[in-house]
Amino acid sequence: MDYHIKDAGLAEKGRLRIDWAERTMPVLRMIRERFAQEKPLDGVTLAACLHVTTETAALVHTLSAGGAHVYVCASNPLSTQDDVAAALVEAGYHVFAIKGEDTTTYYKHINACLDAKPHITMDDGADLVGTIHAERQNLVTDIIGGTEETTTGVIRLRSMAERGVLLFPVIAVNDSNTKHFFDNRYGTGQSTVDGILRATNRLMAGSVFVVCGYGWCGRGVASRAKGMGARVVVTEVDPLRALEAVMDGYNVMPLSEVAPIGDFFCTVTGDKHVIRKEHFRLMKDGAIVCNSGHFNVEIEIDALQSMASSRRILRDFVEEFVLNDGRRIILLGEGRLINLAAAEGHPSSVMDMSFANQALASEYLVKSGKGLTKQVHRIPAAVDDEIARLKLETMGVRIDALTVEQAQYLSSWEMGT
Repeated sequence: MDYHIKDAGLAEKGRLRIDWAERTMPVLRMIRERFAQEKPLDGVTLAACLHVTTETAALVHTLSAGGAHVYVCASNPLSTQDDVAAALVEAGYHVFAIKGEDTTTYYKHINACLDAKPHITMDDGADLVGTIHAERQNLVTDIIGGTEETTTGVIRLRSMAERGVLLFPVIAVNDSNTKHFFDNRYGTGQSTVDGILRATNRLMAGSVFVVCGYGWCGRGVASRAKGMGARVVVTEVDPLRALEAVMDGYNVMPLSEVAPIGDFFCTVTGDKHVIRKEHFRLMKDGAIVCNSGHFNVEIEIDALQSMASSRRILRDFVEEFVLNDGRRIILLGEGRLINLAAAEGHPSSVMDMSFANQALASEYLVKSGKGLTKQVHRIPAAVDDEIARLKLETMGVRIDALTVEQAQYLSSWEMGT
């Protein structure tokens, strides 16, 4: 099977949307120009399990320019943009992704990419790595290493490394400063609010918006919801993050206390069953619940289903659950990533830095992967800094440089007061 997509006839629409995205991805374009000349990935087969979006298409073109043979599948059943998948197939890539695919098809697509016997895996959620370790360890011999895009995936991989079961090195792209400081905060913040509004067309101003989790993604969602006029409440289990949320001006309280008054609830924790049956029992009629963490396990959907006397789809990505007492709980996007289920994901100017990290991490693995331990590694700081420098350059922003005296002072211990 060379590809499996919804409709090849959508290719032209996809090409135009990819072109629009690439106009604000100048760093990745600069990397692509260098890759086209130097071919640092020549002969490398790369399996990419990512959200199949316009920005991902720009990354695929860049990896291919570097000489890689790229196979693509979706990292979430609802995140694929079918027109982008069609455009990539038209361009000659092997793509296995359909928006709304069931779980069986999802893993068939993952295995289709793994059938190519990749040298590098590129994950957003660690499903490629997980499948290799669970079912296809015979592929490990050919694998140089992998890269991981998101917080949830890095958590899973670190667990594997700590238990001594990780079979090859993985670069935690998510840990790069030019990724999580910007993508997680500004990208997730804007795209999550965008997805909620596209799905519901509800007014956010004056509402009580509950953000479950105050990591970088939670910071971004809280900031954008506040900017839309919502009264933001943060729930947390980490005392330092909770303290930071308080100092940032948000109300912080247990989820059980805010459940009766919340209008919108959004989980961004990376953990399981953050919103549970005990919380659904307390929510008011019409409460809207969604998730912007990688997996839909953050909301205990089975519990909500068991509590409902009836359910129906009101509009795209909006499902109503009617409880026995008549209260209605609204679930968005099947509990999956609302920013990709109901919207288009992060703005391309943010993904420019994230996918620059992915491209350069792949180059780094080819050059240095054989010397890396079977652990989760950060991308070298010099690469991270170079991406920031290139981004500033494309924005027309100039900064100062240290003088020789300043550099010597910072590297010296002899000079005191």
